[in-house]
Amino acid sequence: MLKLRDLEVVYEDNHLIAVNKPNRVLVHGDETGDRTLADVVKQYIKEKYKKPGDVFLGVIHRLDRPVSGVTVFARTSKALTRMNKLFQEKKIQKVYWALTTERPEPIEGKLEHYLLKDKHRNISKAYTQLGRRTKDAKLSELSYKMIAALQGHFLLEVKPKTGRPHQIRVQLSEMGTPIRGDIKYGFKFGSPGYSISLHCRSMTFEHPVKKEEITVSSDPPSDQYWNHFHEYYS
Repeated sequence: MLKLRDLEVVYEDNHLIAVNKPNRVLVHGDETGDRTLADVVKQYIKEKYKKPGDVFLGVIHRLDRPVSGVTVFARTSKALTRMNKLFQEKKIQKVYWALTTERPEPIEGKLEHYLLKDKHRNISKAYTQLGRRTKDAKLSELSYKMIAALQGHFLLEVKPKTGRPHQIRVQLSEMGTPIRGDIKYGFKFGSPGYSISLHCRSMTFEHPVKKEEITVSSDPPSDQYWNHFHEYYS
């Protein structure tokens, strides 16, 4: 369970707050009833600013539970509305890092698939074209490039153009490079706590109130695999 003392705030002003989400932590509540990242951020704001009563915190986007990285929340309803619009208009540039044990071929390129979500099994399937059984699938696009290879692992930088459920996970798997620990999408074995080596490295967007471009970024978790690539963090 995430403790307040462990919360890593990477950006904060009167309108937004961005934190580095650890893997295995929920962004927003679900049927498990587990404490969420939003709960901890609310506690942080309440204690830091000595706010009485309930704290407003708008959930703008989510990362899958086993994924780590930059997560942005709105501190005002105005910021929430404007950030939601930026997401809808695809005006937010997201950069992810992923670790695989298979070298991508080619080492740089673009992927396009039609993804269909199975809500009962919470898994997405990728198709190269639409058909009668896949007419509800959504076009999913991303670009990737390999930026390092060390200790039998390959560090990929991924830039999703669309934001489909499990998009990066399933598309990299379809390419033959499943993400380390992601047994749901083809990796050979899981990681402790069901985490996977996928990290939202940064988000770039126009500030909803200040109207200036900002980039918020965070470092991957400290573990035996990510630590090999520490020199690339700057």
